[in-house]
Amino acid sequence: MGIDAPWPLPKAASGIVGLDDVLAGGFARGCLFLLEGMPGTGKTTIALQFVLEGARAGERSLYITLSETKNELLLAAASHGWTVPDSVELFELQPPENLLNPDHQQSLLYSSDLELGETTKMIFEVVERTRPTRIVLDSLSEIRLLAQSSLRYRRQLLAIKHYLARIGTTVLCLDDLTADPLDKTAHSIAHGVIRLEELAPNYGAERRRLRVTKYRGQGFRGGYHDFNIRTEGVEVFPRLVSSEHRGKFAITLLTSGITELDALLGGGLEKGSSALVLGPAGTGKSLLVLQFARAAIARGEKVALFVFDEELGLLFRRSKAMGIDLEAFRAEGKLMVNQVDAAELSPGEFSHSVRGIVEKHNAGTVVIDSLNGYQSAMPEEQSLILHMHELLQYLNRLGASTFLTVAQHGLIGDMKTPVDVTYLADSVILLRFFEAGGRVRRAISVIKKRAGPHEDTIREFRISNHGLTLGAALVGFHGILRGVPSYRGGSEPLLEPTD
Repeated sequence: MGIDAPWPLPKAASGIVGLDDVLAGGFARGCLFLLEGMPGTGKTTIALQFVLEGARAGERSLYITLSETKNELLLAAASHGWTVPDSVELFELQPPENLLNPDHQQSLLYSSDLELGETTKMIFEVVERTRPTRIVLDSLSEIRLLAQSSLRYRRQLLAIKHYLARIGTTVLCLDDLTADPLDKTAHSIAHGVIRLEELAPNYGAERRRLRVTKYRGQGFRGGYHDFNIRTEGVEVFPRLVSSEHRGKFAITLLTSGITELDALLGGGLEKGSSALVLGPAGTGKSLLVLQFARAAIARGEKVALFVFDEELGLLFRRSKAMGIDLEAFRAEGKLMVNQVDAAELSPGEFSHSVRGIVEKHNAGTVVIDSLNGYQSAMPEEQSLILHMHELLQYLNRLGASTFLTVAQHGLIGDMKTPVDVTYLADSVILLRFFEAGGRVRRAISVIKKRAGPHEDTIREFRISNHGLTLGAALVGFHGILRGVPSYRGGSEPLLEPTD
């Protein structure tokens, strides 16, 4: 969903759906825009997509390059599988030959004065000859070096801007920030400014993000937006704003298919709510949320499963041994399974992936296993919480039920949660180990449910080849919330081992 401009403005689409969403439709026609970023951030790829989009729309485009050769641009386009059509002219602006010949150099004038004037003249000549609708000027760093002073650089940019404005062309100027990264001369002249950044984490692939720092006369989607450079080109993932998405759905109670578990939850969980399952490793968090996923499929819903921590083959074998055939569900089109590599995926791309599956396949249940893996993709805890807040709000407003797992640190003793998102979830289910009768056992309790009442008891549960089995409420527990539960009751309510 885009952002409405305060008044209708003709726009030139960028050729990148996500970027057009951020820009509320694209670049305002007849204006000059600045695309800045260090080398390698994707400026040339975006510029090529911009002129190729113009060609698809039947427009004539001009790509003026001062820093790369024509062959380098053609190779860059070919690496993405693109063929540059005749309607896009690639003009390699080279210094005049007499300026490179020592015998013709002037002694009374600086060579940079001549070069700057000749460069501007050549730009105007090729524009007059081609009369393009779209222009890319790559890059401003070369013009800044020729100008040698901020004043001359500003005057030259103003001259270029006013000349191109008279013919009504949309201009995208690139700046690699190598000449003077602190010089903001072009910022004040440009109609809009987009800044590209590349971040290098300690481990994993580089992360890229962009931000619109200026766009005169209209609103745009603020903040940072993750993007990737792929073979197909640049893909931008606009920052998710949950308030822009609302759906209508009936509020119903969703059951798990296990009578005792539903009783513990006060009859079930509300549609369009989120549930967080907490517990140390091995307590059965994944199996518990998969039980809700199976129940959702049995109701006729589609389920989206995002797995961070476990290899899919192992998950399929393990769940099938307990009566949940995920592969069969996926083959029937009822389950969409996504293996997520936290080292390769940015948080913005993950949110975009969840949104795409929910909207395209109308998934009614979303399972994220686990937030520990998601945190690895975003080590900053506060940013993770904000991302999760928007994602959960978005899913809730569309009527999708969300199940998340978080592995707490430690197996016994004081438990520590790596990131506290309990206040974001509508329901919180707590799993614990405890010892009784010489056996390691598991306990389950519900410590939060916003939508209504729930049992305040603690029940034992067991994992077997038949899946999950819950026992009666236990009354002899002490210290379960401290992470060191001890059971002092009798043996009658405890579950007996089964095959």
